[in-house]
Amino acid sequence: MTHPTGRPEAVAPATALRAAAPGWATEADVVVVGSGVAGLTVALRCAAAGARVTVVTKARLDDGSTRWAQGGIAAALGEGDTPEQHLDDTLVAGAGLCDERAVRTLVTEGPDAVRRLIATGARFDADDDTGEILLTREGGHHRRRIAHAGGDATGAEISRALVEAVREAGIDTVENALVLDLLKNGSGRAAGVTLHVMGEGRRDGVGAVRAGAVVLATGGMGQIFSATTNPAVSTGDGVALALRAGAEVSDLEFVQFHPTVLWLGPEAEGQQPLVSEAVRGEGAHLVDADGVRFMRGQHELAELAPRDIVAKGITRRMQERGAEHMYLDARHFGARMWERRFPTILAACRAHGIDPVTEPIPVAPAAHYASGGVRTDLHGRTTVPGLYACGEVACTGVHGANRLASNSLLEGLVFAERIAEDITAGAAGAAGAEGPARPATAAERPGPDERTEPDEGAPGGAPLLASEARYEIQHIMTHGAGVLRSAESLARAADRLERVHDEAAAQLRRDGKTAEPGVETWEATNLHLVARVLVAAALRREETRGCHWREDRPARDDAAWRRHLLVTLGPDGALDVRSTDSEAFPPPTTPRTETESRP
Repeated sequence: MTHPTGRPEAVAPATALRAAAPGWATEADVVVVGSGVAGLTVALRCAAAGARVTVVTKARLDDGSTRWAQGGIAAALGEGDTPEQHLDDTLVAGAGLCDERAVRTLVTEGPDAVRRLIATGARFDADDDTGEILLTREGGHHRRRIAHAGGDATGAEISRALVEAVREAGIDTVENALVLDLLKNGSGRAAGVTLHVMGEGRRDGVGAVRAGAVVLATGGMGQIFSATTNPAVSTGDGVALALRAGAEVSDLEFVQFHPTVLWLGPEAEGQQPLVSEAVRGEGAHLVDADGVRFMRGQHELAELAPRDIVAKGITRRMQERGAEHMYLDARHFGARMWERRFPTILAACRAHGIDPVTEPIPVAPAAHYASGGVRTDLHGRTTVPGLYACGEVACTGVHGANRLASNSLLEGLVFAERIAEDITAGAAGAAGAEGPARPATAAERPGPDERTEPDEGAPGGAPLLASEARYEIQHIMTHGAGVLRSAESLARAADRLERVHDEAAAQLRRDGKTAEPGVETWEATNLHLVARVLVAAALRREETRGCHWREDRPARDDAAWRRHLLVTLGPDGALDVRSTDSEAFPPPTTPRTETESRP
């Protein structure tokens, strides 16, 4: 479609969330959605190159997932360590599905990216005498290469430094805003986003930010499960937006369950306190109620095995003993080490009546990190021109079937810098797609008189889900697609998710009514879409690999399944699930094969 002025209209996709037409609009060269390490790094680099940047974030600038990261950031910074060794550890953890080019990019560019982060103002723990950065170990690493800050408050320090830098740079920010959908111009290129701002002020209610480049850095989707380490805002909004916009997502079945999350009882829901892997890196032991170190003999690294192996080891022992949790024993640290090295964890445990100085910590696995997400190339480009993704919302190929501990902050940092370079350098467009991967020119950018609302009737038959559907979805996913999965449990989850949608759709057809548009109903609808994709991919992958554990298919099957699953959403809401030919991602122009659709 073309506007009478000759410029393309900016419209939302046919699958867009039901929402009021935007009541306000603003313009930028680049709109970044998310304020973690990935989003703020993109914003700072683009702004430094002269681009007009707007950062949209769901809560406050410092309230994303990055702030909750305890352990640290992995990079080959120590004496004797090399990027090649870091690469080897990452490939082993990824269980045969890492894109080696992406991993090599991560580990070779990572050390300098960390140094630039330090130059931005981040202060890592250092030796009092030499000033050298202190490094620790975590699961899957054969070297001490984890830089940390404030003992166990690395994410908070990184967030502080980047937020201060963004504010000093005067970058435009829109806080307390839930992004709704991608806007596209007539050629299918990203043209901005619609969003809803919660609260009063200069911008309120549904609006639009029009921009020639859109960067998704929205974090994870841990809230699709009842218990998670993710904050309440991690509802998969970026993945859902990308799907509705026509982008490919990949590897969504690989959700990492952190092995050591503070166990608060069988009824505990929502965000749970994390007990960082760095505690095991400093020598804590996993034990059962009898004090037996059950990880010995299961892996050469015992408690420091990759996270999927430790989570499985804990779950197996819980099953064998009929227990609801295991224990992490670090009493031998003593009070001084706990207070200096892990003050955040110590305070969290004591707040819940547990003193790790004198007693073992009850722990159990909980949803932690999505290794998959919106598929990108090495410059963060998605399969939609002008739309980029980085951080946990993206699938760069770095993590494969299981993320190596503390690679997440590094991935966000490295690929954010690459996205900013691609946008500001005016490089070629998204792989396999027409259009420049640069901010739109004044002639290309939608003007103030152009439409930024969805076409009339665009949401079609897609209802919004009631806010209480969130808890039903979490229950379905926890019991059907959690740490332990099977064809039976996944099929049951798929059926129950379909019923949730069908009941809302039936009411829409019968009464012409759907849930009232609002933050809670938009979040529930996003969670439902992401849950459908995860279950569909997990059903399709008939093997156990990395953090995808199928009880009915306990073996890893490289011949049939050393490949990725790609998923797109059709205009009618049907999922198209297909596999690649190998562990390598094909270019987006590769013909689709092995197509499977399921409504």
